[in-house]
Amino acid sequence: MTRRPKTAIVLAAGLGKRMRPITDTIPKPLVQIAGKTLLDWGLDSLAAAGVGKAVVNVHYLPEQIVAHVADRRSPRIVISDESDRLLDSAGGIVKALPELGREPFYILNADTFWIDHGPLNLGRLALAWNGAKMDILLMLADLHRATGHCGSTDFLVAPDGTLRRSKGDPAGLIYAGAAIIHPRLFKDAPAEPHSINAYFDKAIAGGRLFGMPMHGHWITVGTPDAIPLAEDAVAGALIGSQ
Repeated sequence: MTRRPKTAIVLAAGLGKRMRPITDTIPKPLVQIAGKTLLDWGLDSLAAAGVGKAVVNVHYLPEQIVAHVADRRSPRIVISDESDRLLDSAGGIVKALPELGREPFYILNADTFWIDHGPLNLGRLALAWNGAKMDILLMLADLHRATGHCGSTDFLVAPDGTLRRSKGDPAGLIYAGAAIIHPRLFKDAPAEPHSINAYFDKAIAGGRLFGMPMHGHWITVGTPDAIPLAEDAVAGALIGSQ
C-alpha cells in the first residue's frame, strides 16, 4: 500500500511585490479568491489528502499569517519564522526539515491552487510517487487548463515520466506549484537563501525528476488584475466538475 506524505511545507514567505497595492497591507497568501484565502486553498487541499502537519514559512507581515492559521487543526500548522531573513524556496525548506521529518513530503506554493476534477490530485501524486527512482515528483498543468499564467511552459515529459526543461516548447507543461520531494536531496544543504530550481536541475541530471499531469483547472494569482480572472475560473471549474 502506498504511504501518502503526512507532512508538507507551504511556501508563504514571499514579498508579493507584483500584488501591490493590495500587499502593502496584507501578505499575498491572505489575498482572497472566491471567498477563501490563497493560503487556505492550499491548506484545504492538504487536509483533503490526509496531511497531518503543514509547515508554513513566514517573512513579510508574518503576524497576520500566524493569527490566520492559529485556530486551524487540519492540518496542524507549524510556523517556520523567517522574519529576520528571507531564505528563498530551498533555504526555507532546509530550515523546516526538522519539522518535515525523514520521509517524503509535499511542497506547495502559496500563490497557486487548483480545482480537482475526479480523484484528488495530491492523492494521485502520492500514488505516482516511487522513492526508489524519484527524488522529486512535480505536479504539472496544461497551458490550456490554466488561468493567470503569463509565461511559457516549464518541462517536457518523457514517456517514462522523467522531465527535462522545455525552454518554452509549446508541447511542454507548467510546474503547478505542488510536488513531493524526498528530504535526502537536501543532505548537507545550508539554511541559506537559495532556490529550489537548483534541486530540480540536480534531479534532472540524475534522471530522478519526474512529473505527473494534473486533472482539473490550475490557477495562479500574481497581480491584482488576476483576481477577477481567478474567481471566474473557480466558478467555471466548479460548475464543470459537477
